[in-house]
Amino acid sequence: MKTLVVGGAGYIGSVVTRLLLDQGNEVVVLDNCSTGHADSVPEGAQLIQRDITESDGVLAGAGFDAVLHFAARSLVGESVEHPSKYWHTNVIGTRALLDAITEHQVPKLVFSSTAAVYGEPDVMPITEETPARPTNTYGATKLAVDMMITGECVATPLAAVSLRYFNVAGAALGAGERHTVETHLIPIALDAVIGRRDKLTIYGDDWPTPDGTPIRDYVHVLDLARAHVLAIEAAQPGEHLICNLGNGDGYSVRDVIAAIEQVTELPLPVTVGPRRAGDPRSLVASADRARDRLGWRPEFDLQTMVRDAWDFRRTTATGPAAAE
Repeated sequence: MKTLVVGGAGYIGSVVTRLLLDQGNEVVVLDNCSTGHADSVPEGAQLIQRDITESDGVLAGAGFDAVLHFAARSLVGESVEHPSKYWHTNVIGTRALLDAITEHQVPKLVFSSTAAVYGEPDVMPITEETPARPTNTYGATKLAVDMMITGECVATPLAAVSLRYFNVAGAALGAGERHTVETHLIPIALDAVIGRRDKLTIYGDDWPTPDGTPIRDYVHVLDLARAHVLAIEAAQPGEHLICNLGNGDGYSVRDVIAAIEQVTELPLPVTVGPRRAGDPRSLVASADRARDRLGWRPEFDLQTMVRDAWDFRRTTATGPAAAE
């Protein structure tokens, strides 16, 4: 199978690229490397360093069997402050990609979406029937892309799958998180353990949860990569299948801290700050549809996510940490 991985120089895309190569596929990566890293693209995959808006020239006459789409701006705070950047990259860029896919008759598309499209629902776990009510520009742009893909599948034989998930963690196949601006809890906490940050701030410890801290869903990056590969196989012509990915239970911030201290055998300096406006108490996704339609189940627990992230962080983290 010949696949184009758009955004394959990023965290998740680079792991998926490695998994596809390991399974004997031909892989081409399209990435402008504005947030990804060229050296994250493994040997055996061809890197074309261009913007997503230039995808037509990459797909033309190339005979791809599938496109996996990871390219996006994904910082929630930035999306609120600079919405035009998000509409341009995430929506206009994807529109160009969809036009190229249709023009060159690529039969399958897997889109890396987000559970942020659901906003802050009151009922957990979140299913695919939960109303999509994004509360920030990032989630809104991802929902807009999902809507565009649905329309494309109605009008053409395109077989598409969107995968919606919250927090990805861990490292696999030699790839891990290397964000210039880090916003994810586990790498921030690990940086505090190794002294690249002064401390980890918990935003409120008085939430109505068992230990007073918010609960979030986490999925190991290799589990996520497997879901994308399974989605290629499951995609059906003329259908846009949407599947949530999650562990179904969620972990609190205190759960994550305990796992980090257990795995690293080092103390994690922690301070408690006030709640952040807009933070929900709990966000957990149901993966029942992914189990039924993709044959997917998460295999790795929180301890494994932390251990793999820790091993990768220790070998790659140098210098002062980027701002949260």
